[in-house]
Amino acid sequence: MQAHAQTMVITENPKPGIVRLVLNKPDSFNALSTEMLQSLQAALTGISADAGCRVVILAAQGKAFSAGHDLREMRSHPDQAYYTELFALCSKVMMQIQQLPQPVVAQVQGIATAAGCQLVSMCDLAVAADSAKFAVSGINYGLFCSTPGVGLSRNMHRKQAMEMLLTGDFIDAPLAVERGLINHSVPLEQLEDTVLKLCLKISAKPEPAVRMGQALFYKQLHNVTARIHDTENLEQIMLEASQDICKLLNADRLTLYAVNDDRTAIVSKVKTGLNSSRDLKLPISPQSLAGYAAFSRQQL
Repeated sequence: MQAHAQTMVITENPKPGIVRLVLNKPDSFNALSTEMLQSLQAALTGISADAGCRVVILAAQGKAFSAGHDLREMRSHPDQAYYTELFALCSKVMMQIQQLPQPVVAQVQGIATAAGCQLVSMCDLAVAADSAKFAVSGINYGLFCSTPGVGLSRNMHRKQAMEMLLTGDFIDAPLAVERGLINHSVPLEQLEDTVLKLCLKISAKPEPAVRMGQALFYKQLHNVTARIHDTENLEQIMLEASQDICKLLNADRLTLYAVNDDRTAIVSKVKTGLNSSRDLKLPISPQSLAGYAAFSRQQL
């Protein structure tokens, strides 16, 4: 096995045609710091142009797969511009995973929380050790995991996703299989072999069929998901989200309030054709908007 160490990510070639990316910051539970996200982005970019790569494995060193965003780093940068840049980078990396021409299989050996759980949800397939656990626990710290909720709600039933988002509770690997977050749960000592066998089975299929089929599968999802992640179109997303939520709530007008970097309000008022005098006002942050929009769009 050959390995090339990057700052935060190790690239391995366990079998011909298979590339394994290993998150390599176990002392911080493989937190998705700016540096980690940039390293992962660079590795994924390189793989996308590698014609010899048929399948990608995303794995991690240590007890945790990923604990999500690096809260220590975030606390050291208490300004809106930093958060906007960080979340935009994270969204780009998440979308990049599904935009690769090769399938990506998550190999989850430990806990995956918040954006770490989102990372699992954005992979095409996922296999976990039966001891692994998953959560979107930002709610415990006063932060709704809105962006992880997008990937979560596209893997499992919306009520199951919402329960995790509102309680912050962990689920174990067997329950994650039952709910659709991962494909298989196996004993830890069998995890690597199980993932490799799955990847070899995929790589044995005709490459054009895998590539085109994968692209077609996500085409139906990306039109909505990509726009939700596009912070440059926030006002347009707010407009459309408010229309969607109006329909769901049977209101003739819904007012969404968001706060810009300069703390001025963006206000979106929308009237629908419904015969109702209800006027709902919903205070909302740009970070939470994606979660509301994603859930509302799935129900229309």
